Amino acid sequence: MAERRVEASGEETAGFELPMLLFAGFRSILDELHRELAEQGHADVRPAYGYALQAVGRDGATASEIGRRLGVSKQAAGKTVEKLEGLGYVERVDDPRDGRRKLVRLTARGVDVLVRSAQGFDRLRARWVGALGADRVRAMEADLRAMVPEGAFRIDVPGWFND
Repeated sequence: MAERRVEASGEETAGFELPMLLFAGFRSILDELHRELAEQGHADVRPAYGYALQAVGRDGATASEIGRRLGVSKQAAGKTVEKLEGLGYVERVDDPRDGRRKLVRLTARGVDVLVRSAQGFDRLRARWVGALGADRVRAMEADLRAMVPEGAFRIDVPGWFND
């Protein structure tokens, strides 16, 4: 049975609750974002695709580079690229620097979903500010930055969950 602690507020909490609450907050934001994206014509996009599109980046990337950025194998990255290509979010083109390689690039649809995602994240943060207040949200962000190790803003979440 989990050990319970009494917080300063008088509430009892168990150690496992903090990561679960953080994950639930993360998940609720992503779920709401994806509901919005579906309403905006991107019903086929999944959270993992967002990370992959970020890994492709503005200049494009090879499947190997995408795999490294995501922390997954080249084969796993290749399967994701195939799916994204089939959905019209990326295209494969000859690498202008090396004709033997294929470069994965964002299509207009891929750029559109990333722009809409950024706007959606801003709207969702504003909703949290409306519910909790700007000071509390800024304090929560500052507290998380203080506790999170350096370099934690990475896009290899899919690979991390698969370790």
